[in-house]
Amino acid sequence: MLGELARARPIEGIGIDLSTAAAEHAAKRFPALTWVVANADRRLPLVDRSTSLVISIHGRRNPAECARVLKPGGWLVVAIPAPDDLVELREQVQGARVERDRGEALLAEHAPFFTLRERGIVRERPRLDRNALKDLLRGTYRGERRSAAAGVEALDELEVTLASDVFLLASSSRRHDEMTR
Repeated sequence: MLGELARARPIEGIGIDLSTAAAEHAAKRFPALTWVVANADRRLPLVDRSTSLVISIHGRRNPAECARVLKPGGWLVVAIPAPDDLVELREQVQGARVERDRGEALLAEHAPFFTLRERGIVRERPRLDRNALKDLLRGTYRGERRSAAAGVEALDELEVTLASDVFLLASSSRRHDEMTR
């Protein structure tokens, strides 16, 4: 996502990922940006009030850390799996079509530091072949479970929902500024 933003407009960006392989891959594709291997849900390797925008895509978050590194008036964009994300794949591999809404918990977790400005869902339903489905499972914990092995082996081709619940959150300093106007 950071690389695509940098393609769209000139920015200085730091991408943080727990995976060394992911950071190396991103650095090769987008060498003008800085890539760091770190556990972003613990402590962000950035100085206080040093950035205008923090983006978290389907990762664990630390709201206090995000608030700490944002400049006054900064923004946090968070994308989490929408309730129907990968629902067909979960049903095929795990045998159950369960939808779980994580949005209200995210908002409660961020409420001390941020105010919700916008929320929306981004969704697409591509038809994926066996190899693409197995690649998709590698990006989740579902495909690694022994209990899911039979379902993974039975995969052939499937139309899968890829959906993210996206939140635009204003930092509390922005909230404070707007409340005092």
